[in-house]
Amino acid sequence: MGAGRLYAAVAAGGFRRYATYRAATAAGVFTNTAFGLIFVYSYRALWEQKPHLGGYDQAQAVTYVWLGQAFLSTLAIGGGGVENELIERIRTGDVVIDLYRPADLQLWWLAADLGRACFQLLGRGLFPFLFGALCFPAYLPSDAGTWAAFGVAVLLAMLVGFGIRYLVALSAFWLLDGTGVMQMAWLLGYFCSGMLLPLNVFPGTLGEVVRALPWSSLLQAPADILLGHGDPASVHLFQAAWAAALLGAGRLVQSAAARRVVVQGG
Repeated sequence: MGAGRLYAAVAAGGFRRYATYRAATAAGVFTNTAFGLIFVYSYRALWEQKPHLGGYDQAQAVTYVWLGQAFLSTLAIGGGGVENELIERIRTGDVVIDLYRPADLQLWWLAADLGRACFQLLGRGLFPFLFGALCFPAYLPSDAGTWAAFGVAVLLAMLVGFGIRYLVALSAFWLLDGTGVMQMAWLLGYFCSGMLLPLNVFPGTLGEVVRALPWSSLLQAPADILLGHGDPASVHLFQAAWAAALLGAGRLVQSAAARRVVVQGG
């Protein structure tokens, strides 16, 4: 089997694996929809007091909420990606088996996470977004080009999200338990991705800093394209740069971790 077919099979396996958890998916759809309603009414109240806050009108703010609910599990902003399993395999030593596979460790887990993310987007994220768009005044672009650019931004967001979480998981090679680092990453992800409030709302230097961090590629960047607040080429370049930097850093840390396993006789 060629390398491309191998990783495609791993991605397909990741998709099928999460598709088997139908009850969990249904519960997740309900939870995301319920929290979306809470956020929508909170946002509407805020935007009634401060119209065009962050450059959004109320319809754009509503759309932003449902995008966040669609991406929460898709991009594992609050956890739930393959990093949990990878950390456990590092802790137990089973990762040695992964290192002996005739496949690249990083690409293997990237493929698995992409499969997971695609299922979560379709199985858990699509319904809350459609529900919000049908039940509330929402902003949806009419041209296919914007939707295509948005799709590219979502794919790049998946790569950035994996890059962050892969580095978090690899910390377990030195810490043995990556739970603390993972929880810190979740908190940063919620705040710096724009899950609580659009990053456009953040004032002054704080706003500039959070928009320059990789987490802004997860929600704010795709939202900028869909809501007409960003040039697609510039947004894609920003996301691609962070994806390359994070995946490159993951490659370096992976090499150091593999040497550490060899030195310890793993």
